[in-house]
Amino acid sequence: MSETENRLWLVATPIGNLADIAPRAVEVLATVSFVACEDTRRTGLLLQRLGVGPRPLVVMHEHNEAAIAAEIVQRLTAGETAAYITDAGMPAVSDPGQRLVAAAAAAGIGVSAVPGPSAPVTALAVSGLPTDRWVMEGFLPRKGKARNRRLDEIAAEQRTVVLLESPKRLGATLEDLAEACGADRQAVVVRELTKLHEEVVRGTVAELAAQFAEPPKGEIVVVLSPATSHPPSDEQIRADLHRELAAGASPRDAATTVANRLGIGRNRTYPISTTLAQSPDT
Repeated sequence: MSETENRLWLVATPIGNLADIAPRAVEVLATVSFVACEDTRRTGLLLQRLGVGPRPLVVMHEHNEAAIAAEIVQRLTAGETAAYITDAGMPAVSDPGQRLVAAAAAAGIGVSAVPGPSAPVTALAVSGLPTDRWVMEGFLPRKGKARNRRLDEIAAEQRTVVLLESPKRLGATLEDLAEACGADRQAVVVRELTKLHEEVVRGTVAELAAQFAEPPKGEIVVVLSPATSHPPSDEQIRADLHRELAAGASPRDAATTVANRLGIGRNRTYPISTTLAQSPDT
């Protein structure tokens, strides 16, 4: 295949259903000098199922990408051709590959892609949430200030947000989103895309947190609706909190009630609530 000459190919592979592979992807994989991949066993099985004979394989994953990318670029510079595939989906999109592309581009190597399956884009498409403006957040930091800071940013994000999460952490992440964004923020949990047990579950983040309190199985994508275009002012929040506190609610309960009512995160209402409880006239 002449168009693969002295070129790096990023090849999208199925995220579940093998029939989603593009015919051109099979052609590229069969004709390049070698295939770089995350897992040789998984890739070997894929190539066998596609009817592609045994190919020279190079392992490149998130832990060795910098070193292996340099080796691959050396081989490309010498005139070889290569394809890079990840375990599923489009390389370099929440998967290794970005460093390799940057290194190849810096060396003057042509980079092309065979488009195809992508879990984030597919989940966004079936979510029913706005698709005109959206942002890919990938996996959230697991804990600490970095996680809280990211949650605060997502709470104010006025584009649809696409997140990836493991089944074990899904429930906790949905609970954190409910607290940061408001319990009534709309979201969609998409599970096992293109596979036999594909599932698309819509609801508020609070409803979804309750539904997925027990970890499900499979690959997960969470799509979160945008924040409201005009978030409530501090004056509106303070007035609502005043009413709740005057009715006898505790600062914590008042903060939760107002956050849910206004569709904002409790991390915004709680500090104001505690200040009001300590100094009601402020």
